Parts: sequence; structure tokens; C-alpha cells
Amino acid sequence: MSSNAAVPPAQSPAALSRTIVHKFGGTSVADAERYRHVAQLLLAREESEQITVVSAMKGVTDGLIQLAEMASGNLAEWRERWHDLRARHRGAAVALLSENAGPTLEWMDQRFEQLAEVLAALAVIGELPKEVLDRVQGMGEVFSARLLGDYLSACGEDCAVLDARDILIVDRGDLGVDVDWLQSAQRLADWRKAHQQQRVVVTGFVARDRSGRITTLGRNGSDYSGAIFAALFNADELHIWTDVDGVLSADPRVVPEAVQLSALSYDEACELAYFGAKVVHPQTMSPAIERGLPIIIRNTFHPEHPGTRITAERDGSGPVKGLTLSPDLAIINLEGTGLIGVPGTAERVFAALRDARVSVVMISQGSSEHSICCVVKSAEAQRAQAALLNAFAHELTIGQVQRVQRTDGVSVLAAVGDGMAGQPGVAARLFESLGRAQVNILAIAQGSSERNISVAIGGADATKALRAAHAGFWLSPQTFSVGVIGPGNVGATLIDQLRAAQPQLLGKANLDLRLRAIASSRSMLLDERGIGDDWRERFAQNGQAADLDAFTAHLLSAHLPHAVIVDCSASAEVADRYAGWLAAGIHVVTPNKQAGAGGWDRYRDIHDAASGSGARFRYEATVGAGLPVISTLRDLLDTGDAVVSVEGILSGTLAWLFNRYDGSVPFSQLVTEARGLGYTEPDPRDDLSGTDVARKLVILAREAGRTLALEDVQVESLVPESLRGASVEDFLGRLEEVDAGFAERLSSARAAGQVLRYVARLDGEGRASVGLVALPEAHAFANLRLTDNIVQFRTRRYCDNPLIVQGPGAGPEVTAAGVFADLLRVAAGQGAKL
Repeated sequence: MSSNAAVPPAQSPAALSRTIVHKFGGTSVADAERYRHVAQLLLAREESEQITVVSAMKGVTDGLIQLAEMASGNLAEWRERWHDLRARHRGAAVALLSENAGPTLEWMDQRFEQLAEVLAALAVIGELPKEVLDRVQGMGEVFSARLLGDYLSACGEDCAVLDARDILIVDRGDLGVDVDWLQSAQRLADWRKAHQQQRVVVTGFVARDRSGRITTLGRNGSDYSGAIFAALFNADELHIWTDVDGVLSADPRVVPEAVQLSALSYDEACELAYFGAKVVHPQTMSPAIERGLPIIIRNTFHPEHPGTRITAERDGSGPVKGLTLSPDLAIINLEGTGLIGVPGTAERVFAALRDARVSVVMISQGSSEHSICCVVKSAEAQRAQAALLNAFAHELTIGQVQRVQRTDGVSVLAAVGDGMAGQPGVAARLFESLGRAQVNILAIAQGSSERNISVAIGGADATKALRAAHAGFWLSPQTFSVGVIGPGNVGATLIDQLRAAQPQLLGKANLDLRLRAIASSRSMLLDERGIGDDWRERFAQNGQAADLDAFTAHLLSAHLPHAVIVDCSASAEVADRYAGWLAAGIHVVTPNKQAGAGGWDRYRDIHDAASGSGARFRYEATVGAGLPVISTLRDLLDTGDAVVSVEGILSGTLAWLFNRYDGSVPFSQLVTEARGLGYTEPDPRDDLSGTDVARKLVILAREAGRTLALEDVQVESLVPESLRGASVEDFLGRLEEVDAGFAERLSSARAAGQVLRYVARLDGEGRASVGLVALPEAHAFANLRLTDNIVQFRTRRYCDNPLIVQGPGAGPEVTAAGVFADLLRVAAGQGAKL
């Protein structure tokens, strides 16, 4: 009935006078249980006219083709395969119809005997004519429609089975199948006079040509026949039932975070389908587009889900609805100075490829006309290259064309959406996402409709590229493959902070910092999907021997858009790897001072690698734990200021010691107390030696443009020479030997109205020193909280009143927070919405 029939206001939507065509694919009718499920789904729907088009049972079409090929090859095994197919269909009939299966089994046996006769004939003639192959491969739909129709009848429904070969007349041309609509409609009208049942089950895929010979609509032809019969029955909607909830924004096997799309325009669906998305075939949409027929993609296994609705309506939101990836392609590039300004060159290229039966997936040509490149299927690439070499043989001989070059192993990534039209910056966002993910673009194409931007990329980068682009358009979280080295105090605290913040980052910032690897100096834990809250237990029990090469390979193996290594160790050997990691596009975040204050050659290599690859090197926590010391200095310099001097208390441990040291308690006792509180390193000499403070000063000096090395810093160690070589236990046992010296220095300072502080200094001439100094009681450094760090920048702008950064500078919590902040800055730099 027509969808324009008047409807009383009180009627429910389910009772509307509607003609709905349902198309079920092979996975939906894989066995008797699935046929039963499909029938119940259909019976639950109240539709005035219900047309159901079915595919063959899953795998049957391929099995029939294989049967025909085996028989024509005179392989005796075809009889065994024939028996298997027959038994499968008989088994489904018995399971569905039980004691009522007799007529269906008799009908089915007759068809299988006819099939056996055809196969036996193929074995005699030793070849497989196309007409015979069409007859054989379409029988699966005939069997399938009979099974479903007979089961619906057994359920008490008035149901007819329509063999499309009795109705549908088609021609086959260069552009595929052409339906004879007038003759097919007349045949259907005649058939409908004799079969007026409300429910009709139709065979998909099969038809006849104008000469009456059995043919097929080609692969994906069952969906096409669904659209054809929707048009012939003047349906209100076409529901295509498959094994997914609808059209997804990307292939979920590549992008697990792909989202389901509630609506698409015909144009969007065609673009997505052309490039291989699991969506309705473009050919299927042609009858729907012509008649404005809505297509709904539904999930047989999840029928309550509304699916994806495809109509003529355009939704400008997005701007990108989905991304697809076409693998196994190659680029053929025709290049030469003789092509410039010569009319007809493109015509000759495409004529040569047409004659060679090569389909062109994508075309790109610059305005210089110096080259034309075509993307073709890998299987046709050699033939395409040979065709162009032959077509331009004369121009190649005389040098007007320099080369016909083939690049194999190519994939095409396409971004699709009606909302792209007239929207500035869409291409920029795509290219920026790919650039940040270290993906090189080989060729670009965009039509004037602005509905599709396609880029050719190396196949090895395809997965990473799709994930990066998907995240770049905020269709899925911006995902980082994260590895942490050094799960000690700071590293363990960072991991806990990361785990605690993950739900909020996903929910508010669409950011997925996926912890996939943890390594210490001896062992490591790798996890493909991500390490959870039980990481301590797993690391202790399941860790394998540490191998930083395997650690790095694992971080990159997931093809996530971005990889980042957080080094919370104090290892120079790990710092030696920074340049290589950065050159490979892996971001590095660290509180490890070895890189920033180590050898100048390594420092230069690290920064050169970061500049060359675009990967980020963040090391804010190397100087002030969680304080923005380096970023403040960088802001000053980037805005044109000049540093005159830098002074600071850069050790939370030494700040605590001298803030507490007032003579009431011996200095040695304070050191022991600080160690017990976790403020010092396990060996307090690492703090008292001043080397750590010197390293921080070197980092600041280099950030300020000075080529300072650690050996250039004048360092005052607070550890007497006699205690430097002792064991930790001996040192702690003899530490009271330093008390008299510190008491004397404190007394002298107090007599002058001063306090003792351990201060780092860099002057305008580049001279650097760290040591214990006496400062006036009114000095900014003299009035700090216990573990505060403080840095004072005197610059050209901040000359009379220096710029001061002050705050907590010790403890794993604040240091880990500083590292975490750097990690988030890296994420923001890669497009995360923070």
C-alpha cells in the first residue's frame, strides 16, 4: 500500500499502513536457529505488506562456486562437497519443520539432483561457462527463500515464496546490471494477482536476462535485489539486516572506539561504501536514491537497536561522519615535462587503463600538469604500468615522458561527511592528525563537492593513520600508547595518578592515556590492551626480563596514533635512548636529569631528534618537581626577554634541612629524620653532595642558551672527604662528625643576622655555582616553607623586581604531578581537547 494513505490520529505507529522490505544477509540465516530467529523477528512486526529478501546460508554461495570449479576441473571430490551441501540444507529443513519437512525435503532433493546433473556435465566438458556458473551459484538463495517461506507457513502465516528469476529482468553493461523496470514491474503485477499474501519471501541475487537465461546481480547482489524489490513493491522503507548495529565511523577491527552513526545521507553512504566501509553497496542505493526510499541498516542479533538510517536528508554536523581505509593498492605515476599544457594527456591515460580493464580508485594531478598519478588495485598494478608504458612508448623514447613509476604497498584513507562542504580547516585537521602520527602522505584527492578527502599513504602506516584521523576528528578518544620506566617512588605514584585520572580524561577530554608497558632495570610488564589497577601485583608476578628494545617495539606495535615513554629512572643508559625514541616519533617525558645535564653531544642530539621528527621532549620535573620553572623561563625567552641571572633553592631536601636547622637539633639528626620521612635519596649523600642541584642549574642554564656543562659548575659538597667513600651504613653511623662544622657556620651567620641556605647561582657572564651561603633574614630565600623550592629570574624586564617561582619541591606526589602535567601538555600538543 502507499505510504500516503490517511492514518487516524489514534493509531499507533506499528499499525500504520506500510510496505516494508527486509533484506537478510548470509550471517542472519546461517542455520536453522538463525532462520527461526529471523522468522520471529518478522512475525513481531506489524506491517501491512512485508517483503523479505534473503541471501544464501552463510558460506553456501562460495561452496557452490567451488563445487562448479571442482567439477569443471574433473576433481572427484566435488561429489563429497555436493553431499555436504545437500545434508546441510536437509538438516536445516528437518530442524525447522520437523514432521512437516516432507514436501520441503522432496522439493530440495529434486533441485540437488538437478544440480548434480549440471555438475556431472561440467566434469564431461571440462570447462565452466559463465551462464552455467550463474545458474549454479544462485541456487543458495533459492534454497534459503524456500526454507524461510515454508517455516513461516508452518507457523500459521499466509506466506508466498517469490523466485526472482520469474520476475526480474536485467541487462549487463559496462556499468554493471541494468534493470528492465517496466517488464519486471509488469511481471510482478501479474504474479501478485495470483499471490496476494501479506508476507512474501523473495530470492536475492538471482534474475534472468532478456533472453531468458538465468543470471545473477553479482557479488553484493542480494542487497541490490533488496533495493530493486523495494522499488518494485513501492515500499516505504528498506531494512537491511546484518551482523552490526549499523554503519560505524570506522572499521571496529582497526579502531575499537568506532562509534555508531544514527543517520547518513545517500551521498555519504556511497562515499563510505566505495572505499570499503561495511555499509550498503553503492549499487544498492541507486533505486533508493531515485525514489527517495529510506534504507535502514539493522542488526539481526540486536533487533531492538534503531540502526543507521540512510536518506536524502543531509546532516551538517561533523564535519566528518566516518573514515574508511582501502588496502592492497598501488600508485602509478606518469611524469614528464612533455605533459605540461598538452591537451588529451589525461584522456590517453584513462583510455589505456580502460583498455587494460584496470579500475582507477583515485586520481591526483597538480596544477603544474607535470605528473598524473592514479591509485589502482595491487592485483592490477603491473597491468596498469604496462598499459601506460605501451601507450606512451614514443614519448618515453624521445624524453617527453621521463618515467612511468609504480609504488606498491599503498592504502587510501578517506574522510567522508556532508558537513565538510564549505567548512574551513577540515583538510588541515586531517593532515595535522596524520603529521603528528608521523604518517607520510603520497597523494591527495578532493572533489568539488567537498564531501570526501582521500589520501594515499604507505600500507605500513595505514592502521596508525586511521586511528589518528579518527581521533583527530574527535570521533574516538585521542589515544596514546604509554610506557613507564622506573616504577619507584615517583614512577609508582605517577601510575596511580594516571589510573585515577583516566575516567575523567576519557569523559571530559576524550583522551585515552593507555598504559601498555612498565619497566624497571630488571623486569618489565607488557600488555596489549592496557595495564589496570592491579599493576603492582602483575608486575611482581608476571614481569619478564627487562629489554628496552622489546619495550619500545611493544609500544609501537599497537599502531596507536601516538606513543610516549615516561622515564622516571635516574639512569644515564636510559637517557642515551632518548634521541632514538624521539627520532622514531615517540614522545619522551621525564624527571630524569641525566639527559638535560649530561654530555653536550647527547643533549644536542636529543633536541635535534625532537625538532626533526616533531615528537615532544618534556622535562619540566627535572628542575622544580611540579613547579613551572622551565616553562616560565621558556615563556620569558620566547617573548623576547633576556636572562641576566638565575638564583634558586632547587633541592626540597636541602631546603627542608636548612629551614629546620636552627641549632636546637644537630645537623646529623636532621638528616636521619629527613631520610625517615622519605625526603632524601636512600643514600643521603646524593642530596648532600650538591650534584643534583648542580644538574638542575645546568638544565636551566642550557634552557637560557648557555652551553654549560656539569664540570663547569663550582659545587660545594656538604659531605666531608672522609665520608665520601664509606658505605651508606658507615656514613650514617659517622654522620655526627659533620655537626661541629655546621654548628660553627650557623653561629657565624646568626651573629651577622643571617640564615644558611643551599643556593644555586648563574650570573650574567655564565658563571655557575651551588653551595651553602649566608643570606639576610629578610631575603626571599630565608622565609620558605619546609620543602619549598624557589627560583628567582632577574631579566631585562624583571630587573628591579625579579620574577619568582615558588612552591613544594620534594616528595613523590608533587614530582609525579609535574611529570603528569608534562604528559598532558604532550597530549594537548597532539590535539587532545584539554
